Amino acid sequence: MPPTHRTVLDGDDIGRALTRISHEILERNKGAADLMILGIPSRGVPLAERIAARLSAAEGATVPVGSLDVTMYRDDLQLRPARTLGPTDIPDGGIDDKAVVLVDDVLFSGRTIRAALDAIGDLGRPRRVRLAVLVDRGHRELPIRADFVGKNLPTSLAEKVRVLVEEYDGRDAVVIDDSPVAAAAPGVAR
Repeated sequence: MPPTHRTVLDGDDIGRALTRISHEILERNKGAADLMILGIPSRGVPLAERIAARLSAAEGATVPVGSLDVTMYRDDLQLRPARTLGPTDIPDGGIDDKAVVLVDDVLFSGRTIRAALDAIGDLGRPRRVRLAVLVDRGHRELPIRADFVGKNLPTSLAEKVRVLVEEYDGRDAVVIDDSPVAAAAPGVAR
C-alpha cells in the first residue's frame, strides 16, 4: 500500500490558529506587560516570531521574542543521531519575573517541553511559563499540557505529523504522513 500524505492545515488555517493563540495569550496575560515569547528550534522559532508580531500589532508595543535550544537538556541524546545545536537567543533583560510563553510546532510525548523547562531553569526565574503549540497530537509520556493549542489532532503512533513553515519549507502546512521514511524528514514529530 503506498504511503498517504494528508494536509490537515493549510497556510490560511495556520494563520488563523496563530491569530487565535495570540489573542488567547493576551487575554490570559491581561495584556502584553512583561510578556516574552520563546520559540523552540527549529519550526517553533518562526511560529514564535509570528505570534510576537501579532501580539505587538494588537497591543501597539513590542513583545520580545527569542529562541531556546533544548538539545543538551534532552533525555534521549544517546538514542538519537547527533543534532546540530540551534541558537538560544534570550531578549535583553533576561527571563527573570517575565511571563514566558514557549512556542513549539507539535506537542507529542512532552519530552521536548520537559527539556525546555530545564533549560529555562538554568537561565533564570520567570514569573510563569505557559506553552503554545500549533498542533497537539496526543500520546503524552510526561504530564505536560499546552495552554494554547492551534489544533488538537488525534493521531495513531504510526502516523507522522509534519509542520511545514514558509521560512524553511517554502510553504505553510500541517501534513499527516504514514510513510515509514517520514520519521527521518525535518519537521516531523514522532
